[in-house]
Amino acid sequence: MRGPHMHFDSEEESNVGFYDKQLMSRLIKFVSPHKGKLIISLILMILASGYSMVTPYLQKIAIDEYIMPPDKPGNINGLTMIALLYIGLSILNVFISFGRSYILAWMGQSVIYDISVKLFSHIQKMSMEFFDRSETGRIISRITNDVQALNELFTRGITSIIGDVVSMIGIVAFMLYMNVKLSLLSFTLIPLLFLAGILFRTKGRKAFREVRKKVANVTSKLEEGISGVRVVKSFSREDKNIEHFDRTNEENLSANMQAVKVWSIYFPIIEVITAVGTSIVLWNGGVQIMGEQLTRGELVAFLGYVHMFYMPVRQLSRIFTTMQSAMAAAERIFEILDTEPEVKELPDAEELPDIVGEVKYEDVSFAYEEDEYVLHNLNLTAEPGQTVAIVGPTGAGKSTVVNLLTRLYDLEEGNIYIDGYNIKDIKLHSLRSQMGIVLQDSFLFSGTIRDNIVYGNLDASEEDMIRASEAVSAHRFISQLPKGYDTEVGERGAKLSIGQRQLVSFARALLADPRILILDEATSSVDAYTEVLIQKALEKLLKNRTSFVIAHRLSTIVNADKLIVLDNGRIVETGTHQELLDKNGLYKKLYDMQFVSESAS
Repeated sequence: MRGPHMHFDSEEESNVGFYDKQLMSRLIKFVSPHKGKLIISLILMILASGYSMVTPYLQKIAIDEYIMPPDKPGNINGLTMIALLYIGLSILNVFISFGRSYILAWMGQSVIYDISVKLFSHIQKMSMEFFDRSETGRIISRITNDVQALNELFTRGITSIIGDVVSMIGIVAFMLYMNVKLSLLSFTLIPLLFLAGILFRTKGRKAFREVRKKVANVTSKLEEGISGVRVVKSFSREDKNIEHFDRTNEENLSANMQAVKVWSIYFPIIEVITAVGTSIVLWNGGVQIMGEQLTRGELVAFLGYVHMFYMPVRQLSRIFTTMQSAMAAAERIFEILDTEPEVKELPDAEELPDIVGEVKYEDVSFAYEEDEYVLHNLNLTAEPGQTVAIVGPTGAGKSTVVNLLTRLYDLEEGNIYIDGYNIKDIKLHSLRSQMGIVLQDSFLFSGTIRDNIVYGNLDASEEDMIRASEAVSAHRFISQLPKGYDTEVGERGAKLSIGQRQLVSFARALLADPRILILDEATSSVDAYTEVLIQKALEKLLKNRTSFVIAHRLSTIVNADKLIVLDNGRIVETGTHQELLDKNGLYKKLYDMQFVSESAS
């Protein structure tokens, strides 16, 4: 029985906190291969912080020793030396800042590259159940939006925290060295800053969680609208689709503006607190100057340090947002990475040797949803080289029969054997590499016709490719195209007709030279002329190859060695075309209905 399904459409209802030790430790594993870059960027960041801490002190020296020294005239040479030193340090800082930013971005992008590849690779290996229950747009959102949130963490979040901590330690040391009283006065407002940060965190968490949710909705609607554009145009639904997308985008806009509102309230409050702190230092520093307890240069430098001191504190909430978003994104990414494919190889799975093509179904039952079986105790044998046609009403379970053979789904009950090997004991690649599949909705990848035909056999020669194309009557139309086999097919093969796409799919399957060939409604979308061409090719191509043919047009499978009639997931009739007609059962009823329908048309 299938276990409970995990759903990935509650996009971002995450309760993960500002920092999650377990998630962070898993993320650090991705950083480990690039720790050299991280260490260099941290060293450069410390040097940049050192530059920032030195500059106010240089201003103090310039004022107190060279511009307005007590009891002696100014010193233009000393002032010039300080100015040149200031310029030199600034130029040096340009290179330090560039190196830090570049190496940090390099590290961040390298980590994001590794995560993206791992995530995409894992998704490619997931079972069909995963894709059945997950919207494509939301999966894309995981790979794009969530990974980007992690990019913010690696390129800004972690290093900002470390850099700010280093800066604050240095700044506090300089402030206390220069004037303990003014330092303590500056520190009195820190509780207010932290209180503002806590209030913002509460409001901001809700706002930014809603933003993530709405962004995922926009991505999902966008993918759906683009992928289904042909259907949209066919039903003249452009205006309705625009209306729906506009509504989703409005919700996204509203969520983002709510987040902006939180930021817009928070930062002016922080600025007011900072201004109050600066005013306290300015007033008390002025009083100390009047009492000759403080020099003018010390006050100027101290005000610079105060401004620098409040800066990291002000950034804490921005860092919190980055961390919060990254932790939620990491939780969602690891949720996928931790989801095991429901169809997976046994630890001791063996390679399937070159097969003859005998297929046996023994007491096979299957349900897509718990206790809702679509196949019941199915028993079926296909001899090597035999063509087995599977027919029946819509929803009878025809496609399920072949989906189980290729292990797109795993059996609920019973077993399937190929040449005596239980398919559960076989490595998936060795199983599927000996099968060829052509579906009703033939999917072509962006690229050329050549790319698509050799997709299942990259080692095929030009002659092999042309021979396969000729066998399915595809070579003629391909050779008439301006660029022949190098013609771009467009996304999903949009530049080719339905019939042309189907012929290319046939060539692709046959070039792989499968021992078992599966045709799932493969001729239902082609025109009558193309169907005749395919039928002639199939008479030769299906010979000595075990084939399962699911056909909507019953006229295409009259020459099958065996016909299996399914109804409500059970085999109700078995025999040849003529034998089933003579039985006067469901097959004859379906055949007569189609014959009458085709005659009327």
